[in-house]
Amino acid sequence: MNRDKDVLKPDICVIGAGSGGLSVAAAAAAFGVSVVLIERSRMGGECLNTGCVPSKALIAAARHAQSAREAHRFGVKFEAPQTDWHAVHAHIRQVIDGIAPHDSVERFTTLGVNVIEAEARFLDGRTVEGDGRLIRARRFVVATGSAPRIPDIPGLQDIPYLTNETLFEAPREIGHLLVLGGGAVGIEMGQAYRRLGAAVTLASRGELLSREDPELVVPIRMQLEAEGVSIHTYAEVSKAESGKGGRVRLVLTNGTRLDGTHLLVATGRRPVLENLGLEKAGVAYEPDGIHVARDLRTTNCRVYAIGDCVSGGERFTHAANAHAGLVIRSALFRLPVSIKPELLPRTVYATPEFAQIGLTEAQARSQGLALTVLRIPFTENDRARTGLETEGLVKLVAGPRGRILGVGITGPEAGEQIAFWSLALSRKLKLSDIAGTVLPYPTRAEAGKRAAVAYFAGAAKNPWLRRVLRMLRVFG
Repeated sequence: MNRDKDVLKPDICVIGAGSGGLSVAAAAAAFGVSVVLIERSRMGGECLNTGCVPSKALIAAARHAQSAREAHRFGVKFEAPQTDWHAVHAHIRQVIDGIAPHDSVERFTTLGVNVIEAEARFLDGRTVEGDGRLIRARRFVVATGSAPRIPDIPGLQDIPYLTNETLFEAPREIGHLLVLGGGAVGIEMGQAYRRLGAAVTLASRGELLSREDPELVVPIRMQLEAEGVSIHTYAEVSKAESGKGGRVRLVLTNGTRLDGTHLLVATGRRPVLENLGLEKAGVAYEPDGIHVARDLRTTNCRVYAIGDCVSGGERFTHAANAHAGLVIRSALFRLPVSIKPELLPRTVYATPEFAQIGLTEAQARSQGLALTVLRIPFTENDRARTGLETEGLVKLVAGPRGRILGVGITGPEAGEQIAFWSLALSRKLKLSDIAGTVLPYPTRAEAGKRAAVAYFAGAAKNPWLRRVLRMLRVFG
């Protein structure tokens, strides 16, 4: 018997059917390339099932509850909103179910992708096994994503706790939510549950959104506190324990006890690499993820890694999708590619929203760059004033000759506004290009243009320019 006949030999084998893996599989299949896709769990991965989609659906429900509370500011009165947790959960499920067919086994099979629902593991540098089948592909793409990182806190494993993987499993009425973690997930979910009627206490080891510009984080913290979220920063947890009546408790090193009915652990993500057999494939990795070069190849030139499982990478869905596009260009067309993390925007879907692309002011100064920093608060934006959404600002960091180094926005629909600046940085536009762009009035995006215009405000007082103007007046 010739066992080689039983080996699948596709052009590309993708391990992981999250956003990045699905993007690679769909694009490769569209070009007529043979693809095997291996997924051990649910199609769509973390983003669809336990991450971006359900969390933003919950945030949307919470925003409607808060709008009802604040309607009196516009002269409209409602009774206090009541949360139907089963209906909220049904809304979340409906959103997931509406998107799921796009990521389904059936759709990808129709596209020509051979989908294997099993755990994948490398047997050697060019062979993967899944469900007893051998795959010897020309190129492999590891896109296994990430899972919640659980801190080593004494007693934590002995009490019930939630992560993003379990938070949306079933409708649950939460009386008092303890949130461990001051990053995007902790802030978003903490605010959402507060708006839906729960008491919320948030504990963070450092500042909220510690990697971001503190000036842009302040309005978010102020809003959270104004809505009744109790925030403990620089809070070290010494132990976790059960409280009375089935409650949970976090004990801080300073002796403070934080009690709640539920605990959400939102302390970051870890790459999913277990049981992959990366050692047998000659793929170097560490606890933070797989080592890749700038073209996303691993130490085995046949194997690429993308998305959350990459060491030192940004763990965003749009980062994984960007990686997928680079792999297609490299693996299919042999084009030179290079990841550009500085062009990946970061967003936090709190109220007010936060978005950042490029360098922060601190990062630019640490590089010794000559800077001009421009700020326009949303109190000076007409559209923001009409909606009573004036918290926050646009902050531009510019280099010599109006080069855009970075943009940070905290304010209404910051995630939508940053799209304009993502294009500007990717196309190396200057502030003169932004200042010369015509935007509709009134829009929130005008705040960014106004900041760009402010860069040239000093020209009006330039003595040489004024002399030129006087000369031109002589000619009528």
